[in-house]
Amino acid sequence: MLTFIAHRILIMIPTLLGISLLTFVIIQLPPGDYLTTYVAELQAQGEMADEKIAFLRETYGLDQPMWKQYLVWLAGLLQGDMGYSFEFNLPASEVIGDQLLLTFILSFATVLFTYVVSFPIGVYSATHQYSISDYGLTFLGFLGLATPNFLLALVLLYVANVTFGISIGGMMDPEYLDQPWSWGKLWSILAHLWVPVLVIGTSGTAGMIRRLRANLLDELQKQYVVTARAKGLSPFRVLVKYPLRMALNPFIADIGNLLPQVISGAAIVSVVLSLPTTGPMLLNALRTQDMYLAGSFLMCLALLTVIGVLVSDLALALLDPRIRLGGGVSR
Repeated sequence: MLTFIAHRILIMIPTLLGISLLTFVIIQLPPGDYLTTYVAELQAQGEMADEKIAFLRETYGLDQPMWKQYLVWLAGLLQGDMGYSFEFNLPASEVIGDQLLLTFILSFATVLFTYVVSFPIGVYSATHQYSISDYGLTFLGFLGLATPNFLLALVLLYVANVTFGISIGGMMDPEYLDQPWSWGKLWSILAHLWVPVLVIGTSGTAGMIRRLRANLLDELQKQYVVTARAKGLSPFRVLVKYPLRMALNPFIADIGNLLPQVISGAAIVSVVLSLPTTGPMLLNALRTQDMYLAGSFLMCLALLTVIGVLVSDLALALLDPRIRLGGGVSR
């Protein structure tokens, strides 16, 4: 096990280096940079600031070749320096940190909703195959997968405002914006939270139900389950003893996606719902070519992804005895 963990950690290093290179190149592909856009805005206002722009280019190294800019950025990341956000005039770490708490609350609630709802429905649907309830749940699952998140967001915004009187958009009432934390602010967030949780979690819940149902049906038809039933074990014990344990693989495998989801948020849904999360921040950074902010944030997601995949692989190896850490080792 220790050899496997060490091997996976060593693989993570070149993986992250490759991701950093691709991220930096893709962000740099559009012509110009943030200062080019800034110059255009100044010229549109009839202002000329050539000396200021030249000073900023030299200060942030934007006058250097791309490979040198990449090495400077990478060296900063290795030292914990995420760079400087041109648009916010703040270090990128401060910009990301300001919106991280609300993103974490939203993402944690969405993940909890997905697991709590999908697990019992998936098990019930598999153990009642071809029943009326199974067909109904299957129809709802396909409906959840087919419905665009942004369309569902618009519908729920209307329902929440008309039926419950909740202010449209955002994660809290307007009077709590830019205010310190209090019980009233927390309650306002919880009152607004159900709309984005339903919108973001619907497709993930529907997909998880389908995967769990398919895996559990496959396990229930195997020979060891038939043997256990023939020995007189109760249906509940037969289900819990092995098939359900084996069917949990998709739940464990999704751990690799949970960590980046905690800070990334659903960008498009966040824009539609006017949520102050990191998703719209990333979209705006890419649009304005705020390369240090966008690149550093994407690297955070990449780091959390590879860590999550490592954790899910280890959990799968412990949960499922059919998974061998040394796949090519002969018995």
